[in-house]
Amino acid sequence: MITNTELEYKGNMFPGKIVSFSQDVDKINFHTENGVILQITVLRGSVLRFRYATDNNFENDFSYAISETGARGYSKLEVNEEKKVYKLITSRIIVTIDKENLKTAIYDLEGNVICKDDWGFHWEQSYELGGNIVKMSKVGPQGECYYGMGDKPTHLNLKGKRFENWATDQYAFGKDQDPLYKSVPFYVGMQEERAYGIFFDNTFKSFFDFCHERRNVTSFWAHGGEMNYYFFYGPNMQDVVTRYTDLTGKPELPPLWALGYHQCKWSYYPEKKVKEIASKFRELQIPCDAIYLDIDYMEGFRCFTWSKEYFPDPKRMVAELAEDGFKTIVIIDPGIKIDEDYWVYKEAMENDYFCKRADGPYMRGKVWPGECFFPDFTNPDVRDWWKDLFKELIDEIGVKGVWNDMNEPAVMEVPGKTFPNDVRHDYDGNPCSHRKAHNIYGTQMARATYEGVKKYSYPKRPFIITRSAYSGAQRYTSSWTGDNVATWEHLWIANIQAQRMSMSGMSFTGSDIGGFAEHPSGELYARWIQLGVFHPFCRTHSSGDHGNQEPWTFGEDVVDVTRKFVGLRYQLLPYLYTMFWEYAERGVPMLKSLVLYDQLDLQTHYRTDEFIFGNQILVCPIQEPNSKGRRMYIPRGSWYNYWTNEYVEGGMEKWVDADLDTMPLFVKEGSIIPKYPLQQYVGEKKIEQLKLDAYFILGKKEVSKVYEDAQDGYNYMKGRYSLRTFSFTGKENEIILQQHKAGTFVTEYDTIEIKLIGLPFTVTEIEIDNVVVDLKTLQFNSESNTFLVPKDFHEIHIVG
Repeated sequence: MITNTELEYKGNMFPGKIVSFSQDVDKINFHTENGVILQITVLRGSVLRFRYATDNNFENDFSYAISETGARGYSKLEVNEEKKVYKLITSRIIVTIDKENLKTAIYDLEGNVICKDDWGFHWEQSYELGGNIVKMSKVGPQGECYYGMGDKPTHLNLKGKRFENWATDQYAFGKDQDPLYKSVPFYVGMQEERAYGIFFDNTFKSFFDFCHERRNVTSFWAHGGEMNYYFFYGPNMQDVVTRYTDLTGKPELPPLWALGYHQCKWSYYPEKKVKEIASKFRELQIPCDAIYLDIDYMEGFRCFTWSKEYFPDPKRMVAELAEDGFKTIVIIDPGIKIDEDYWVYKEAMENDYFCKRADGPYMRGKVWPGECFFPDFTNPDVRDWWKDLFKELIDEIGVKGVWNDMNEPAVMEVPGKTFPNDVRHDYDGNPCSHRKAHNIYGTQMARATYEGVKKYSYPKRPFIITRSAYSGAQRYTSSWTGDNVATWEHLWIANIQAQRMSMSGMSFTGSDIGGFAEHPSGELYARWIQLGVFHPFCRTHSSGDHGNQEPWTFGEDVVDVTRKFVGLRYQLLPYLYTMFWEYAERGVPMLKSLVLYDQLDLQTHYRTDEFIFGNQILVCPIQEPNSKGRRMYIPRGSWYNYWTNEYVEGGMEKWVDADLDTMPLFVKEGSIIPKYPLQQYVGEKKIEQLKLDAYFILGKKEVSKVYEDAQDGYNYMKGRYSLRTFSFTGKENEIILQQHKAGTFVTEYDTIEIKLIGLPFTVTEIEIDNVVVDLKTLQFNSESNTFLVPKDFHEIHIVG
């Protein structure tokens, strides 16, 4: 007879003593007396995986975040047993595992502590929901700083804050509001010039506490799943980010036009309005490559349909826009209208592709079309079906890109604004509830969309943009920061979010320029354009409820500012494309917060406004109204003011003039900045000459790269690219420019125009590949210090 049916609440539970240890090549397992297993996997000398199980049982090892193409392998692995600890040694780090309590500590090879457990792994049994609440706490030393975590709209340095990861539709979100649209459980810790990273690969609702609850303790935990995290050692902060990006996946190169300027609104319709917008851009000579159609292009908001009233012949319209250089991007949401006469709904019902509740009914929710069902994008059969739905849009009508919205997933008029927890998902053969699948739903939708657009765009490259994302989404899609607001505070937030996303492996990100909700002043829009052109994804977007937000609606002075800065972005496209190539090839973040650029300078650890665009351009937006300039921090080193060519020494704050038509912009000394002729859209002109702005450096060498290919397609993967590596060495009376060329792609241009900036001497002689060439032959201009050279030179000596 049972007399006590109340379950015992056990509170936090901890590992016991280690009773056995085993090694299987790169996996080392430690078993404790109370059934806990710690499995450490060595992926690289500086990348380890820590995985904990309770009850002597691991879950099936499956992750949507981890890339199959990431670097693996190590040169050294030793495991030694000592009196009190086991010691694991690689070529980069030392890990100790305490025999008494399974706590770990990680050291560099000199014995300096990098990361150390406080309570370490512990857990709490969840009787209500099943499984465990898994927890980890680390020592947070005084002076340690924290960065990353995706789209959090807060100060760049996360010390003293707590966060939640649960993808959430947050219309008109505010500063410090949490959670938002994305879930990126990755952070970088840095202390005493040594940086490390932790990626907590757990898709349940998770939390991170950076010394908020307890002053010197950093912790993270999740409401289910395993304690499963990856550790990355730098010590260089940028190396931490590149290793994390390598693990979770690097993107393919986008088509070059995707790096141009995009114009969007909720909504441009009918066809006549779309054509008017496109025509006005060309009339005002504001470059633009893409125009977006929001939900009103559809028939009753049904995905994969067109409104016969507003767009009677979409194929013709898309073709006519393309003739004028505009690529058409359309929105696709996850909600499929419940309608027996709607072909998408019928196909999904026939194949049982919609999400269901625990007891069998379909997940029913209200979104823009009214009542909808929702595909289970965690089912590979559903992703294959979804992929083929894009045939008409892409292959037949000619749409060039797709924009996934509402994919947190967002549901209207319900508590929590999303699916209930009891909704069931396939999870690629690992059936689970929405508690586990929620945070990756949007990424799997973007993945299925990417696969469809890629299939029907081939041999061209696809372009996808998503609102919701989990770590690894960068393999499939770009993103934007969601429904922001037309305020000066949100201009600051947009700057922070783009930097943070780059630091979190998702560089191809931008904000809704001007703000989505409410309406900006002309001055705010101009300042936002100035910032936005230095973000990897560059798009104006707004809610039609609050007025028009095209550049010309703010007056002629704002049109001039927009034309100037968007034009500058188009001139810098080879620089931006090279940035993206480094991101796609090596995982290098496209934007670098100052702390990422120079972590050894303590002044950078709390800077938020300034950032490095690529490797060599310093950007600092104006973020307050009525400004004639601002104070900003110039990083260590020497820089040139982009507008005036004034030479300035870094490592200090400086006042910089910046009226409405300009912004603080500096170029690192020794840089060689590539430029194309100004175009109204990518492909408008044949590139007949590459321009290089070369900024003088004295007594040192600076290396710059220029990557080019066919601007679309996949031949670059077969070696058909052009990678020029330039080194600039400056002396008192001489410059040496060297070029190394890789790849088999042949550029259209035959000559390069070089412009020397900051030159301290008058040029008297130029030698190209050991031959002195007459200055007139090179069309040398002594006023501008420009001259022409053959594109494939090896070495140039410029003598004064």
